[in-house]
Amino acid sequence: MLELWGGIECSIVRVGDAWRDQVAETGHRDRPDDLDRVASLGLTTLRYPVLWESVAPEDPDICDWTWHDDRLARLRRLGLAPVIGLVHHGSGPLYTNLLDPSFPHGLARHAGRVAARYPWITAFTPVNEPLTTARFAGLYGHWYPHARSKDAFLRMVVNQCRATLLAMRAIRAVTPAARLIQTEDIGKTFSTPALAGQAAYENERRWLSLDLLCGRVDPAHSWHARLHAAGVSPSDLDDFLGGEACPDVIGVNHYLTSERYLDEARGTYPSHLHGGNGRFLYADAEAVRIRHLAGLTGPRARLTEVWERYRRPLAVTEVHHGCTRDDQLRWLAAVWDAARDTHEAGVPVQAVTLWSLFGAMDWNSLLLRRNGHYEPGAFDIRSPEPRLTALGRAAQDLARTGRMHHPVLAAPGWWGRADRFYTQERDATENSLPPAPPPTDASPGPCIAILAGVGPYGAVIGRICTARGLASRLVDEKALAALLGEERAWAVIDATSLATAASAKRYPGGTFRADVRAGGRIAGLCARAGLPLLAFSSDLVFDGRLGRSAVESDPLQPSCSYGMSEAEREAGILSAHPRALIARTSLVFGLEDGSDEAERILADLAEGFSRSFPRGEIVSPTYLPDLVHAALDLLIDGESGSWHLVNEGETSRASFAARLARVAGLPPPAPPGPRDGRNTALASARGKLMPPLDDAVVRFVAACRPRVPGRLAAE
Repeated sequence: MLELWGGIECSIVRVGDAWRDQVAETGHRDRPDDLDRVASLGLTTLRYPVLWESVAPEDPDICDWTWHDDRLARLRRLGLAPVIGLVHHGSGPLYTNLLDPSFPHGLARHAGRVAARYPWITAFTPVNEPLTTARFAGLYGHWYPHARSKDAFLRMVVNQCRATLLAMRAIRAVTPAARLIQTEDIGKTFSTPALAGQAAYENERRWLSLDLLCGRVDPAHSWHARLHAAGVSPSDLDDFLGGEACPDVIGVNHYLTSERYLDEARGTYPSHLHGGNGRFLYADAEAVRIRHLAGLTGPRARLTEVWERYRRPLAVTEVHHGCTRDDQLRWLAAVWDAARDTHEAGVPVQAVTLWSLFGAMDWNSLLLRRNGHYEPGAFDIRSPEPRLTALGRAAQDLARTGRMHHPVLAAPGWWGRADRFYTQERDATENSLPPAPPPTDASPGPCIAILAGVGPYGAVIGRICTARGLASRLVDEKALAALLGEERAWAVIDATSLATAASAKRYPGGTFRADVRAGGRIAGLCARAGLPLLAFSSDLVFDGRLGRSAVESDPLQPSCSYGMSEAEREAGILSAHPRALIARTSLVFGLEDGSDEAERILADLAEGFSRSFPRGEIVSPTYLPDLVHAALDLLIDGESGSWHLVNEGETSRASFAARLARVAGLPPPAPPGPRDGRNTALASARGKLMPPLDDAVVRFVAACRPRVPGRLAAE
């Protein structure tokens, strides 16, 4: 049976003189209880770090094992079998680097010490993804030592593979039965005919690290002469030929961006994909977004390819996707199904590894920028204690039954939907490939029922659901009852209060009220049907006189008649459906129907009209798409109770307008009026899930440019 493994994102990467340590940045370093959380998932094996950089960071003779002694002893007590990593995308400690001839011997010394200290450990990955690391550090210059040449790249590949060879010798001197679990990102490059030579070059290059370790780089190998020309010693190459470092298990790390398509027609693709090789200019795009490659990409194709080349046992050693929660679930399901099918076809695929159990930080920039961009995993660390996500619940299902269950799995991920393609269908004969099969979209099945009431909010939620592959229907209360009776919904979103709350905030002297009775009736319908409910509420349930932002646990002190009615509505919902999720929010912006306050501010400033803001209270402007995405993730996670969902960065209305103007390049509005002392902003004690306000403003202004007349649209 296919096993489920797990992994902790543990890269220690040097960028210039700065170091990135993912164990520290995700907080795992300071949470020993994380290992108990991992064990609760039911995993059998955990990829875990005893990194050279963390044990002996400044002097090879000064080692600190304190943290590792504690964590590995805990792993052993919990019955989790570790696969120990010694270098993970790093260049080694301060006193070495990937081009240092002594790097292999230094790592071997560290490996021997690890084996001697923990002789019960029998599985190791001395160097994670050596070819990928060499590309980023030696070919593209992203990571230390920031080289940008083919020769440096090749020497780094060999240096890391020699380090693996010598490390396993040192380990097996202590533990003769120790196994090498060698990981690598095995992508494939496709291309137009004009770039077939570049694609062939990259497709040969991708095997180099595994070919070295398997003893295949003899004088007849296509890269042997290139390695010599790059300055690699013949004796170093000869040392591999006996196959001593042949992996016991080849770990395939497959990502949706691993497979590429090269196309000289650059104008068809976004500018950030434009590049070249010094001779030709071309776009380097994700192959999964190319229509005529459908059926030729994906984990099953790559696993089969690795097996046919090496005939060694396999495992998928990283499964992670930084995306919405539904697509995270779909990607795990896709890789698991591919591995299971490949296993059942006779290929010895042993396991699938849920990677980044506690998430990853800033990998969207390859760790080059410190933006705090967090991608959750089985647990979300943005709560006071790591919070189990739907991905973690899926891991529990897989570990227990080999199957995972969630309604979102009824539809394909973005990589399987028709809107993913960059181009229209091109002549498939240009690559001698068969025509693509017709694309598949979300199949009919249970949907999310959205009660919208008046206003445009329900339509926005529906569009975002559609973009995420979540089937949805806008319904009224009567249609909802029928839908639930026919079991054609798997969740309900009650968005009826959003428009009323917006009016109550815009006209504070009005007599707006939330529909208290309807809130309770809808919650009762959902409870009787056993369905999750997401409802929205307002910051007006607080009066702003706490002297700080209100959090979920603060007692409700409504600020007005609408706030009183909303507090009653919340109580009625939770009384009828104790597992309901209530997302409280604040000053929502981002509508596209002409009623959006932030867009009107921009339009006025673009036309030269200055706005004044006499009310000086502190508020929490919240970008509607961010609100909906965060709420949907919580709904899919099965969360309940009250959550405050606002963009981070409380501000006054006048300061918010000034931010909008600054990002749009417009003159600032009139100076703010006097502060009234109230702080009606929201904050969350349960988890800060929303992006910073400044980031939201940048995205909002970019989205507004086509709609706002005059100066803004011309930028």
